[in-house]
Amino acid sequence: DLIQMPATRRSGNGRSITLTGARAHNLKKVDVTIPLGMLVVISGVSGSGKSTLVHDVLYNALVAEKGQVTGGARAEVDEVEGADWIDEVVLVDQSPIGRTPRSNPITYIKAFDAIRELFAALPESKKRGYAAGHFSFNIPGGRCDACQGDGTVTVEMQFLADVELICEECKGMRYKPEVLEIHYHGKNIHEVLDLTVKTALHFFSGVPKIVEKLRVLDEVGLGYLRLGQSATTLSGGEAQRMKLAAHLQPKQRDFGRTQLERNRRHPRMLYIFDEPTTGLHFDDVSKLLAAFRRLIEAGGSIVVIEHNLDVIKTADWVIDLGPEGGWRGGRVIAVGTPDDIAAAPDSYTGQWLSRILSSNGNAPSHGL
Repeated sequence: DLIQMPATRRSGNGRSITLTGARAHNLKKVDVTIPLGMLVVISGVSGSGKSTLVHDVLYNALVAEKGQVTGGARAEVDEVEGADWIDEVVLVDQSPIGRTPRSNPITYIKAFDAIRELFAALPESKKRGYAAGHFSFNIPGGRCDACQGDGTVTVEMQFLADVELICEECKGMRYKPEVLEIHYHGKNIHEVLDLTVKTALHFFSGVPKIVEKLRVLDEVGLGYLRLGQSATTLSGGEAQRMKLAAHLQPKQRDFGRTQLERNRRHPRMLYIFDEPTTGLHFDDVSKLLAAFRRLIEAGGSIVVIEHNLDVIKTADWVIDLGPEGGWRGGRVIAVGTPDDIAAAPDSYTGQWLSRILSSNGNAPSHGL
């Protein structure tokens, strides 16, 4: 039940991004080189400058260089080199994936289209003239007219907060009764949306188009979510793994495409994660690390802010900040492989890592 040390560490693709003179907040004009094509962890005690370095300097500088954001916060750094080695930078953070009940796991990973098409292709649907749109709760047609597909209605209270009540017309099922009469393998569209991802993988086992999208959710440890679960009920960690799943979605076949077209379809990505293991069981941490491997194998690079020693010990490269938090931090204490960090005398991260690595990396570990 322990996360194993990697047999070898990646050496990267020989390219890197270098920040010179990063000085936001408590950073002391630090110079940092981030190798690409590997898993790079930014470690250090709380308040040591990790988020400042990654969010305020690295991310802001790169999105400005790439023109991904205009008029954003200016990065406080003298020089950024190597931005041309990536095509896009993605911050996979814990912000919500949607702010309305209409947004859910299968709409986010674009599996709902395939499910609606499946229902529309059933003989009874064709007989009644139902199209895929009849199985959507976002457009008029098959959705309940009373609640407009929300499943709830808002009652405005004069002197109190508004109250959300289950729609009396559809009893929270979102659809018109006649649409719910259409069944696939004994279940209507409402019952399908109530399935968990793990159960749905078995239910749709004969439909590869749906299974390959749902499988990714299970692979990042979200097999327990219901397909139609409102995005507003997801925790920050779940939202982050939903975004990770979206980036892991299988690409369409590249057969017959030129190399230029393939490069456009598979851009060189830099993914940034901020403490993605928060609240995760070790089994889910293992799944997360496997997902990281897939992103790197697809040509991506990963930068992770992390306290979790299981992640730090499996990293290819570590940049450790400190030595303390606040104004007693903001310096680069050590750089290198986890073994290099473990040997650094002034690194708190290194002190913990040395205990784990001295037991072949398989001692029970926890966050700093």
